[in-house]
Amino acid sequence: MLKCWKLRKLNKRHFNKNWKKFGKQLGWAILALCALIFAVQILRLFTTNQTADMQKAVLDSFMFAVAVAVAAIPEALSSVVTIVLSVGTNKMAKQHAIMRNLPAVETLGSTSVICTDKTGTLTQNKMTVVDSFLPTQGSKELTDLTQADQKLLLNAMVLCNDSSFSQEGQLLGDPTEVALIAYSDKIGYPYQDLREKSPRLAEFPFDSERKLMSTINDFEGQKTIFVKGGPDVLFNRCNQVFLDGKVQEFTPELKEKFQAQNEAFSQKALRVLAYAYKPVSDNKTELTLTDENDLILIGLSAMIDPPREAVYDSIAEAKKAGIKTIMITGDHKTTAQAIAKDIGLMNEGDMALTGQELDALTEDELRENLEKISVYARVSPENKIRIVRAWQNEHQVTAMTGDGVNDAPALKQANIGIAMGSGTDVAKDASSMILTDDNFVSIVSAVSIGRVVYDNIKKSISYLFSGNLGAIIAIVFALVVGWVNPFTALQLLFINLVNDSVPAIALGMEKAEPDVMEKAPRQLNEGIFANGLMRVILIRGSLIGIAAIISQYVGQKTSPEMGVAMAFTTLILARTLQTFAARSNSQNILKLGFTTNKYVLMAVTFCLALYSLTTLPFLREIFSIPAAFGWSQWIVAAGLAVIAVIFMEILKSIKGVFEKH
Repeated sequence: MLKCWKLRKLNKRHFNKNWKKFGKQLGWAILALCALIFAVQILRLFTTNQTADMQKAVLDSFMFAVAVAVAAIPEALSSVVTIVLSVGTNKMAKQHAIMRNLPAVETLGSTSVICTDKTGTLTQNKMTVVDSFLPTQGSKELTDLTQADQKLLLNAMVLCNDSSFSQEGQLLGDPTEVALIAYSDKIGYPYQDLREKSPRLAEFPFDSERKLMSTINDFEGQKTIFVKGGPDVLFNRCNQVFLDGKVQEFTPELKEKFQAQNEAFSQKALRVLAYAYKPVSDNKTELTLTDENDLILIGLSAMIDPPREAVYDSIAEAKKAGIKTIMITGDHKTTAQAIAKDIGLMNEGDMALTGQELDALTEDELRENLEKISVYARVSPENKIRIVRAWQNEHQVTAMTGDGVNDAPALKQANIGIAMGSGTDVAKDASSMILTDDNFVSIVSAVSIGRVVYDNIKKSISYLFSGNLGAIIAIVFALVVGWVNPFTALQLLFINLVNDSVPAIALGMEKAEPDVMEKAPRQLNEGIFANGLMRVILIRGSLIGIAAIISQYVGQKTSPEMGVAMAFTTLILARTLQTFAARSNSQNILKLGFTTNKYVLMAVTFCLALYSLTTLPFLREIFSIPAAFGWSQWIVAAGLAVIAVIFMEILKSIKGVFEKH
């Protein structure tokens, strides 16, 4: 465990890194813009108006530059992003995925590789013993305990076993072990009776390294070690076999017979366990590693754990979304392959490797074959870390599932560590997400929600930056042509902090785009403005800015104050109404439907009500709205805002037609 923990490399959340980088770049860009505007104004002051009050003029120039900064900085952005991420965590919780930190919501949406366990995640974790194998009788059900070999095998299944049933009939223990005692009860030999006849004296618990479990029991008056474990491991620990009622040499021919039956069971997607025993002296009280050698092989049991019904569709959905699903299991390779092929996880030409085969590969060999390996069987904790890191070295966002203490380092190494709700506290503490239903389907659902969350964050960003760009365009135009500043600092703060916050949050509630799970996962180094978002911001921002400029021009014919009031009205209404345009970058509002996001309707109504407050007589002076501003001015200003939004939708539809053809 300590060795594995040292092997892992802590993975920083890419969302946090991208967000910090974006924040720094935005800050420097705004500072540069403000400095440039201030410098231009000072230069104009010294070259065109030598009689002005220089101190007042410089102060006005500085305030103008500050106004640009206020207009450019999306003050509500960080709180909006936090709220949208929180909404995502709530949606994921309803899908049985509990997120342990907010940035992981977005990271999950960019997942390109899912490394998942088989038992209980891809399968139902409802084990049922369906067959057994004894060398003298072949494959058959145990029905007659008067036969020594059947008696030995059933006792090994029940005695080397920690599971039980509670008084209320509840299953207690590992599902594999529960299946064994349920089988004993089913064929008419209650497991409690067998355990009472042969009490346990010592135990060596199962672990993933040995892949064995051993107990000492008082069996028919003789201290006996019973061992249960993986066939490929246990075969190598045996030098004798119980055959025809007596102990005989475990010859290569007999070993081949057992291996062939193990392979036959595995090809049917059955989970196989092997059983052995060894009589020991009466003074034996403890078990050690050496006791698990020179054993007497008894036989095999085979059990089925059917795949979850919804897994088939989820695997197909993940493939469609460009996500590679990899099975990592402690089961036999052939069993894992059979199930992987059945559920569509393994394609023609894909490979399956055991942990030992993986250890034999060099880093270059692993890199060369990585994309073709869909199944890893009989893996160790170190193997899991190596698999995750191999994919991360290929710049893939990797999710890893786990439930045990030994899984913790791999969960910590992965971009998204996914702990099972039924797992250990150590695994949960090392994870980013906890699956309450241990279901692979919930992972794919969570990835879909993560993608929607990221899309909605980008919609909120496009909404905020488009509005801010519109204000900057209007301000810079006024500077160039020598008009008064079209907006006061208070107006801009009112829009940015109060008005814009609510629609931006409402956009975070938007439903998924139709193709959200048809796109390839985005790259780790992809910027926030990638995939055409910058173009969208430039178009919407320009339309809002042009509308505000025209509105100020019309108002200035009456007075500079009227120009400011009309520009403010156009800006705030255009920014509010563009919420409808920001709901999708591919579908127009007619196709989306006005009522499909009730939060947007409530947000727009709230913002229009807020704006109406600024026109009240006792608040007009605070917001620099003159008393002469009436219905005729409002209709012009509002009409320009509506026209700007209509043009946004028209251009979106035109873009969609071009992309379609």
